[in-house]
Amino acid sequence: MHSVRRTAFICLNRQNPCADGNFERLSVKTRIDGTITRIRGIETVARQFNIKDDNYNICGRIYCEDIRAVKKAVIFGHGFGGHKDNRAAERFAARILGKNKGAAVIVFDWPCHGDDVRKKIQLDDCLAYLRLVINEARERLHAEELFGYATSFGGYLFLDYIAKNGSPFKKMALRCPAVDMYEVLTTSLITPEMQEKLDKGKTAAAGFDRKVEISREFLAELQETDLTKYDFIDYADDILILHGTKDEVVPMDKVKQFADDNLIDFIPVEKADHRFSDPAIMDAANAEIIHFFGMR
Repeated sequence: MHSVRRTAFICLNRQNPCADGNFERLSVKTRIDGTITRIRGIETVARQFNIKDDNYNICGRIYCEDIRAVKKAVIFGHGFGGHKDNRAAERFAARILGKNKGAAVIVFDWPCHGDDVRKKIQLDDCLAYLRLVINEARERLHAEELFGYATSFGGYLFLDYIAKNGSPFKKMALRCPAVDMYEVLTTSLITPEMQEKLDKGKTAAAGFDRKVEISREFLAELQETDLTKYDFIDYADDILILHGTKDEVVPMDKVKQFADDNLIDFIPVEKADHRFSDPAIMDAANAEIIHFFGMR
């Protein structure tokens, strides 16, 4: 097992406002709007974007200093019921952009999340969204290095993508990944009343910030896609997992077992809940992740 590093608290430093860029380089069919966001005294530009093809219309945000000079891009995957307007992603972007020239953070809505217009969630669509965002980062932004940072359901999807396609990331950090998303939904999020609706062939709304309509078919997909059946040892050196000891949604013991089985570095974070809602703890986790990425 690899050695386990300790988290360290950090302070955020002020950076300059982001410069405007040639947004048309991002995608042939892209609509982008840049707005300045201030986080604890730091100004950064969140550029909203859409990636469109014949089947999908992905809504997202890009945080960067100059869209024409991106060298390293972090793709951020939010959790179930979350969205691109994610405070955790925003906070991470402020920290990483303050000291790393040429860095960018990309966050997007999963299918049926946030501003996404799809009504039926399916795993294939989720993986297609991730594939398209990865391609945009490589081919349009011309990022030389890609990194992954995902939480909960996002962590599950990143791992599923890697198991089926190999890893596009130089390094990947997962916070409270739902390695058994089926169990998380059925034991932590689905109530008896919701289960009754599902048993009758109806959909049920589950999630946090935005409710997502789930079906028996989606649950069957999750049950079939068991990440414990895959071997991630070949990627272990480039994966880091952090998990809160007070996580009330994703059981920490199961995630630790997954990490142990795959020789992945695992850091238990004392007093952290599922969302790492304590700002000081979140800052410490972000510092650990940025160090793991080899950035400042």
